[in-house]
Amino acid sequence: MPVMWVRSFFTALSSVLATVLFSALCPLLSPLPSSVLYAQDSGSSGLESVPMNLPRTTCFGLNGITDPTALSICDALALDQHVRARELAQQWLQEQPDSPGAQFAMAEILSQIEGNLPRALYHLNQAEQLTNYDSLGRALESGNLEWFYLTLTELSYLHQLIGNQEQSLAYLEKLEQIFGQETESFRGWPLIKLKRFDEARASAEQVLNNSNNPRERSRAWNTLCAVELADLRPTESLQACENAMNEDSELAESQGQRLDTVHLLNASEVSLNLLRFQNAENYLDRATEFMDPTSVGNPWVNKLYLYMNQGRFDEARQALDNMMVWRGNQEALITVMNRADHFLVSAIFLLMSGYQDDAARLTQAALNQPDRTGSYTADEAQKDSYAALINSIAHNLRYQRLLEEMAVTPFPGNLRVWVEAQAARFRAWRSERLAASLFANEETLINRMRPYAPLDVHIPEWIEPDLVTLMGAGVTGRLLDTAADQGVFALNMGYYHAWQTEVSYLQSRQDSLLEHAAQAIGQLPSQEVLLRSRVQARLAQTLWQQGSTESQARALTLFAEVYRQDPNLFRRLDISLPVRLTGADNAFAREQQQWLSASPRFSLQENGLLLELAPSPSDAICLRTVERLVLNCTQIAENGADTGNAPSADDTLAPAARLIQQLQMAAFRLDYPIEQSQRLALLGTSVVVSGQQRNPQQQQRDTVLQGSPENR
Repeated sequence: MPVMWVRSFFTALSSVLATVLFSALCPLLSPLPSSVLYAQDSGSSGLESVPMNLPRTTCFGLNGITDPTALSICDALALDQHVRARELAQQWLQEQPDSPGAQFAMAEILSQIEGNLPRALYHLNQAEQLTNYDSLGRALESGNLEWFYLTLTELSYLHQLIGNQEQSLAYLEKLEQIFGQETESFRGWPLIKLKRFDEARASAEQVLNNSNNPRERSRAWNTLCAVELADLRPTESLQACENAMNEDSELAESQGQRLDTVHLLNASEVSLNLLRFQNAENYLDRATEFMDPTSVGNPWVNKLYLYMNQGRFDEARQALDNMMVWRGNQEALITVMNRADHFLVSAIFLLMSGYQDDAARLTQAALNQPDRTGSYTADEAQKDSYAALINSIAHNLRYQRLLEEMAVTPFPGNLRVWVEAQAARFRAWRSERLAASLFANEETLINRMRPYAPLDVHIPEWIEPDLVTLMGAGVTGRLLDTAADQGVFALNMGYYHAWQTEVSYLQSRQDSLLEHAAQAIGQLPSQEVLLRSRVQARLAQTLWQQGSTESQARALTLFAEVYRQDPNLFRRLDISLPVRLTGADNAFAREQQQWLSASPRFSLQENGLLLELAPSPSDAICLRTVERLVLNCTQIAENGADTGNAPSADDTLAPAARLIQQLQMAAFRLDYPIEQSQRLALLGTSVVVSGQQRNPQQQQRDTVLQGSPENR
């Protein structure tokens, strides 16, 4: 049996077809990082009791296919000989273009092995035209009964994946009309995607009331898991997720299999919506205990988001490596379904580590190559809005880095840098406009404000306040009050105050900011490390602007605290760090002071954090707290050293300028060097290649399990 996709089986067609085992369409419903829920993978529907008289050869999930070419293709697929299977299908199609079996086999390889859904859909449409029977009797007479059935099931499945939910439902209805099958348990997810939640609930309850099949019941509970969350009943949603897990775990245990990864990821997402962070992480720990190549959700994506939110960057760096190993072992179809998830979470970590150029390329790729979102509650527009937002942040960071570079580049070279900076600024503006247009709907924006917004793509809570700038402080402030009245922040008002802190800063309302920032810092969950740092940074800026000795002392303490947690924040928010120059007082030190005075990252003050100038080119320049505790020390990097998306050591610059260049680059990023080969690998390879070269990837699977902390 082909191993590239786990399918479920519909019920037996009729007593006339009791000798044929039909595999059913099973939407593999797996999770997305963020508060998106996933459709669930399914298994056998319990047809073992049906008497079978035909040979027990299983091909494309059916007992009874006897065509020699089809059997050869299935044998090649079972042995992971994907190139051989492609060649056989191509030859069959060339020799018999009017064969529905040849058309279906080519479609199966294109979708499951190569991830080419549009081309697969073309061949399925050809197969449908060749088997467009209106009754079971005509299908039997044609001799193409199996191919007719397989074509309808695959058409329903692929239309669900690419977002054509009405057509998916229509094919399910056709299966029920012609073959007399019960397809109710498969209707729930397309109805959820269409936001017809009442119908989805009724469908799920009908299955639970009438079916004893654990797989069907598991799908129904999974549907209710999403429906309850859409109705803002997260406690009931979590119970439904656990019920789906229980149904599936009993079946999996009886068959010697593991629990479907989707259940653990969905339960983790609902736990986050309830702000139960440890529970969410526990579910993710369980999900990473074994590799699941057929799961749309990669649990390491979820872990990477979680670790970054909580400022656990060492674990985040390891999660990035494990995420890539998991992705490398995915089936090709899964890769095209969740590639944007990998692009976007990787881009965020790259941004914080100083690789803004690579982050811009990744986010642009996410915009150009969107996910097939049929197995997620989030839709393509949400993914595009998120990708546009991160793309704008990446180009803004490129703009800031180029301003820093311009500050140490003498005339006329600084003119070239200025032109590049303006180009980056324009690209950022263009992406901001795209993101703003996609977030313009009032209901969408209010739901976006909900912590770990249910059923939507998850934008990290510490990035979401960027929407205030995009949408306007006045509009956002009004919607925040509306959202609060609707109970959006009922579980924790700290998130409301964090948003209002950003609004107050942009409106220059200092008293309001001081009040909201204090409330946010006091009420936010302890796990929201980066969001709290952002609030503290805005508070520090306001305190510094007040000008009194006491307020500026508080501001410096906050600046130091923010720097320790998230040094990249100063570049993201375009904050000039107030510093007082100390240390050497010689010609080299005065050169450093000259270049520092033009830097957008530092503001030279009589009262500020200490910046200890280097006495010579071989010494380090150090940023210290008022108490002289070291925050950063930087020396001129050797040529070839990793310096993010910036030159390592420009020999055309004077030594003092080179030192300040390196200080600006190194002091405002996470210190996690990422090799260029790995950054290129984050963009992925051809899905055809990845689908045809599985064995080397499989050797890496143990890396994820052995490398995860919970398995040590």
